[in-house]
Amino acid sequence: MAEPEEENIQKQIDEIEAVSSIYEENWTVVDEAARIFCIRIVDQEPKWTISLQVTLPPEYPTVAPPVYQLNAPWLRGHERAALSNDLEEIYLQNSGECLLFLWVQKIQEFLQLKARSNGAAQHGHKGTDEAKAEHRASSISIHSPSQHVSLSEAHCQSSIDEDLPPMVHGDPLTDRRSTFQAHLAHVVTLKQVKMHLQKLYQNKKIAGATHNIYAYRIYCEDKRTFIQDCEDDGETAAGGRMLHLMQILDVRNVMVVVSRWYGGIQLGPDRFKHINNCARNLLVEEGYSEPAGEVSKSKKPKSKKGK
Repeated sequence: MAEPEEENIQKQIDEIEAVSSIYEENWTVVDEAARIFCIRIVDQEPKWTISLQVTLPPEYPTVAPPVYQLNAPWLRGHERAALSNDLEEIYLQNSGECLLFLWVQKIQEFLQLKARSNGAAQHGHKGTDEAKAEHRASSISIHSPSQHVSLSEAHCQSSIDEDLPPMVHGDPLTDRRSTFQAHLAHVVTLKQVKMHLQKLYQNKKIAGATHNIYAYRIYCEDKRTFIQDCEDDGETAAGGRMLHLMQILDVRNVMVVVSRWYGGIQLGPDRFKHINNCARNLLVEEGYSEPAGEVSKSKKPKSKKGK
């Protein structure tokens, strides 16, 4: 197999693991050998649902896009053409990059616009002021701007020596005697990353885990860039896959550690699914990401919860 094709296959594997862990029950493997997959995208009103079926050619993502099909009985004519044009424009703007999450986000936005426009048509008898107020409320709830920490707090060269924000711990997941548990903390400096790891390893049970895989992303407001890194801790490629998940979710100023206690039975690829699922679930619980099927409103935690 040629080297570029091997690189494409690995990128496809990483993307599939990340996207499937996000959308879970709405993700279907149609034909794994032929690289055919389906994502069911649902708005809050189930009436507006689109199934995106994709076939990943060997040339994807470096030189070719996925072959896609949009399935929805109500999607016809100019609406289908407009959505297809949007997906193809995303490919042109992100040529060589993984596209599935970007496409799903665009379809979610399309469904929300469809639901709002349909709702406005059904309630056209309402007064103008009332309709405008509802529209403003709808817009705010769906498109509220991202809220980030202040410039001084996020400055990557900060020498702040404040008390660490609390680290929260997710529910353990056990499969065939192996147990996985995620831990999450808000971080804005590399110093905080190191301090959180030191504090976490003071727990003898966590320090004694077979693997403590972690990844972090810190956004530098002044440079408009990310500082990000990961650690496998002996679980080959697990840290990189978790960081890829965090990139797809576009989370920032957060670190996630997933501890695994090996139970003596090999899990194969399922171990990567469990690691990503534990990380994703805790990111959702703490408000860094929205549940599958919803467009993310903010990449900042809803509140700092003392746990």
